[in-house]
Amino acid sequence: MRGINRDGVGIYYEVHGDGPPLLLTHGYSSTSAMWHGQVDALAKDHRLILWDMRGHGQSDYPDDPKAYSETLTVGDMAAILDAVGAPRAIIGGLSLGGYMSLAFYRAYPQRARALLIIDTGPGFKKDDAREAWNARALATADRLDREGLDVLKQATRERATATHRNARGLALAARGMLTQRDARVIELLPDIKVPSLIVVGADDTPFLAASDYMAAKIPGAQKVVIPAAGHAVNIDQPEAFVDAVVPFLKNLPGQAEQGRRQ
Repeated sequence: MRGINRDGVGIYYEVHGDGPPLLLTHGYSSTSAMWHGQVDALAKDHRLILWDMRGHGQSDYPDDPKAYSETLTVGDMAAILDAVGAPRAIIGGLSLGGYMSLAFYRAYPQRARALLIIDTGPGFKKDDAREAWNARALATADRLDREGLDVLKQATRERATATHRNARGLALAARGMLTQRDARVIELLPDIKVPSLIVVGADDTPFLAASDYMAAKIPGAQKVVIPAAGHAVNIDQPEAFVDAVVPFLKNLPGQAEQGRRQ
């Protein structure tokens, strides 16, 4: 297994292609395999780095609840970039992976060349909205503890087809990583200073308003709504997803220079 060791927790990653680094993070209870349909298109001109969050896929599933947090996840992302020799990268992800990409920018703004935020919410300013979100995350964790991985069979396509070793890690990840504790990420949006692309499926109703909000708050952000796509927009409409993302990547400032340097 290719990976890194983070204080005894193994974190799986894989690298495809050469060029400017692009780190993509999957959604909660999915895995890096959700991006495999885009490897050929995205790795053609980039060093595409995919990985499994702790408690997911081929990464480790620590038993300690304290081993799961936003801070540790962001640290995992930075450590993977260190391992592949990428001081800076385009940072992107779907759903929880998009939220963690924003959190990464907050922690390491100098390491992000651009942001690719897909079917994502930026968190909540109001405590009651955050508490409602957290209640749903904790309910998901409780169901995983009770029913195991069978819970995912009724989930969205990228989650229903994901391979995990056990449900315990996913439950701990829901409690430690999917729940939110403050408004620091959503309050960051007006201060983002890198090119940003917001992508959302037209049928992903829970995330349409959030995508509008991010596009309005992030200076200069672009937004693409992909028709006939739900939450897993890259799986529902893979060609339209690539058509939205590749021009954004090609038009990034200094793209040719980055390709020569990396």
